[in-house]
Amino acid sequence: MFRAIAITLSILAAVALAFGAQFQNDSVTKNVDKKAGEKRGVGFRNLLNLVRNPRWLTGMGFLSGGAVLQIAALTMAPLIVVQPIGALALVITSLLNARATKTPISKAAWFAIATCTIGIAVFVSLATTIGDDERLLTDADLVSLLGVIAVVLIVFGLLFFLTRKKATALNFILGAGILYGFGITFIKAVIQRIAQGHFEWLSACCVLAAIGAICFGAWFVQNAYASGPPDLVIAGLTVIDPMVAISIGIVILGEASNASVSAMVIFIASGATAVLGVWLLSKVHPELRVTNGR
Repeated sequence: MFRAIAITLSILAAVALAFGAQFQNDSVTKNVDKKAGEKRGVGFRNLLNLVRNPRWLTGMGFLSGGAVLQIAALTMAPLIVVQPIGALALVITSLLNARATKTPISKAAWFAIATCTIGIAVFVSLATTIGDDERLLTDADLVSLLGVIAVVLIVFGLLFFLTRKKATALNFILGAGILYGFGITFIKAVIQRIAQGHFEWLSACCVLAAIGAICFGAWFVQNAYASGPPDLVIAGLTVIDPMVAISIGIVILGEASNASVSAMVIFIASGATAVLGVWLLSKVHPELRVTNGR
């Protein structure tokens, strides 16, 4: 019963994510002029303009609402069940963006979108049968999570400041997806610790780590909007984000402890299929092909 409610909430969150992405992408592309062959980023001045933009704030409202729905879903079901459902946002965003830009979706782009969606669908179908979040989360688990995110934040911080001017939309998307994946994992870990009655300083550190990962990831997302179309951004987030979160959920949180070897093989194959779809979309998206062909 609770798992069905969690899946419903996650579907609603995906819809909110799609609309939020479209609203924010429209605002960013108007605020940061994208020219052929030129990589543009969102600087501090651009960001100040965006936070005063009603359309961008509307998008933030959708994204915040979606985040609340997703967190509510995580209180009722394992992370590996809830998180991949966000891939539904890809199809919705593709349709919204095609209508907004009057750019028809090519057959190659539809194939890439279908590849992403099928890969995630298989992943979710399997996850709903074996997902388990009843294992006690120990202090050692939280220390492992915090250690990994510390390394990730340092690495991405260095890469961001050293390569930002050369980065492509796909680079920003990968960075945002990884950071968001860690952020949602920390949120799930804190929820699990609260349910266990063990909220202490390590849990508080996880809250701070989640905030840091999400804020840093949001900066990557805004730069991705400035470099590519919203459906490509959503493709990356709804595939890379759950892949990272689910990998951590399996390795550290033990959410797939009941999985057989064959199930793990299917997990890996379906995840690889979804990631392949994102890569294909970055190569065949109509807007990117138009831009590169100018």
